[in-house]
Amino acid sequence: MRNLVNDNLYETRNNLIKEVASLSYSQFNYRLSIDMWSIAQVCHHLVLAEQATIKAIAWGLKKVDNTQTERKNVQLILDRTNKFKAPEIVEPDVEPFEFESIIDLLNNSRENFLTFLSTMEDKSILTERSIKHPALGELPLDQWIEQVYLHEQRHIEQIKEIKLLLDAKN
Repeated sequence: MRNLVNDNLYETRNNLIKEVASLSYSQFNYRLSIDMWSIAQVCHHLVLAEQATIKAIAWGLKKVDNTQTERKNVQLILDRTNKFKAPEIVEPDVEPFEFESIIDLLNNSRENFLTFLSTMEDKSILTERSIKHPALGELPLDQWIEQVYLHEQRHIEQIKEIKLLLDAKN
């Protein structure tokens, strides 16, 4: 399972980078409307969400009172017809971003996430503990890990849609 998760984390991140690599500064930072994020903001949101996931899992590991939580279908996160409001803690900055700085942030957050996971001696505890996820409710900690790459896949689809809208605008 762990190798599959790591493979999915790497593959999804590589797909994200490929999707944004050829964008100009203005394409990367352009907001089609005030209520839509730019591609750069979507990427920044992914960084913030990954950082928040580390904190959530760490907090969940410290919880003493814990009841076994039912496993969820985390694949639901891929259904983009279900709209979610991002919690304030993972809302991106409104200022424009340099491409390289976002890539650095993405690389650092993923490295921190993988380092955090590698420091856990007993990974079986991840299936036994849970914490509330803002979109999915009470979620076992191992599924928090799985939702990281699924959440990223969801936003890759969003980026593809934004790129199509940008192309149509020009």
